[in-house]
Amino acid sequence: MRHIERQRGISLFGLIFILAILGCIAILGLKIVPTVSEYSSIKRAIETAKAAGTTPAEIRLSFERQKSASYIESISGKDLEITKSGNEVEISFAYDKKIPLVGPASLLIEYRGSTARNGGTGKSGE
Repeated sequence: MRHIERQRGISLFGLIFILAILGCIAILGLKIVPTVSEYSSIKRAIETAKAAGTTPAEIRLSFERQKSASYIESISGKDLEITKSGNEVEISFAYDKKIPLVGPASLLIEYRGSTARNGGTGKSGE
């Protein structure tokens, strides 16, 4: 009696399906990564602006300088919310980034951040 072994592996249809899923994930990643990079640049810019100025006008001007050097396009100095908490100046921001996907479908990411020590930074909507 002969023992027949079944072949194991992935079919061509299965391979195409997996590659299509991975392609969609890669395209989505390529659209999201630049917005996350810009968010990180904004965080660094507000930290630098906080250290460079003491008045809201000085802080906004410092942020504008950082903005042009870091290719920040989503917000400007006038979008910063500058408050004084005791002796500390706190800078916060919030903005939405809409990423078109296919047809009427899009992805909305809500970014917000702050120089506050209590962890007032973060992003949601991903």
